[in-house]
Amino acid sequence: MRPGPLNLITDIPGLRVGNAHDPALKSGVTVLTADRPFTAAVHIMGGAPGTRETDLLAPDKLVQEVDALTLSGGSAFGLDACSGVADSLRSQGRGFQVGSQRVPIVPGAILFDLLNGGDKDWQKNPYYDLGAKALSNAATGFDLGTAGAGYGAATQSLKGGLGSASALLPSGLIVGALVAVNALGSATVGDSPYFWAAPWEEGREFGGLGPAPAFPSADAPFPRKRMGEATTIAIVATNAALTQAQAQRLATAAHDGMARALLPSHTPLDGDLIFAAATAERPLTDPLLETFQLGHAAATCLARAVARAVFSATAQPGDLQPTWASLYAG
Repeated sequence: MRPGPLNLITDIPGLRVGNAHDPALKSGVTVLTADRPFTAAVHIMGGAPGTRETDLLAPDKLVQEVDALTLSGGSAFGLDACSGVADSLRSQGRGFQVGSQRVPIVPGAILFDLLNGGDKDWQKNPYYDLGAKALSNAATGFDLGTAGAGYGAATQSLKGGLGSASALLPSGLIVGALVAVNALGSATVGDSPYFWAAPWEEGREFGGLGPAPAFPSADAPFPRKRMGEATTIAIVATNAALTQAQAQRLATAAHDGMARALLPSHTPLDGDLIFAAATAERPLTDPLLETFQLGHAAATCLARAVARAVFSATAQPGDLQPTWASLYAG
């Protein structure tokens, strides 16, 4: 496998990503959308998730496709970003048709960034407008690091951020990942610059340092954040034609990538969640083999995307944590 030309989730034809953020708020929103509805599913392994419309993504539910997926900061307040996205899509004539009405389907998930030093004393919830703006910014190219839903994100000891990566399979299938890293755990090994995801790095996409020469002890860690202050939320996508059940299996497999790149992951204090999206551009010719390969590629892409998020973070006024670059670049 090798990265696509952009090394972004938007290497999958038809997908677009938009970011919007507010520097004073120290928070933001990221939206994944496409030219037409796409199959979506979700798998949740964290103990403290915050979501909207994830129940309808079960394989036995009526609606099998969505119009967009939204990742947002702001904890429960950030779920209002989905409304801003949905209203904007409705004005474009998008949505699931019921009689004369169209209802855009916009599942979303949030992370907790309310205690990151930003101004959260708003009179009107800002996430509705951020969601609408993120959708209007949707394009094939987008910023990583301190951007969108990752603008105010943090990890155990370093600033988090927004990450993405892609992989081209020999069969012509493409896999991509998009993640907002706001983890209780750490993306780096101890107090070193080495990323846990290093064995899967492509080129020098997050520094090219290789694996750590030594590893810390396996003693039980103590959380440096409090309950509800974490959560890593992600989307893995493919150009394959998948059923909703197959997409859910893709999301499940991708959690292995989160666990490879963030230690610890999936704790009772995180709301770790992964959406899967499938654009149905390419039918599966060998469903058993290709779904096996897609799951591996999704996990690998997500691990790389997590590291790229932390590697790409940039310093902003009022930060409570250092960036990887400020400590280790050069």
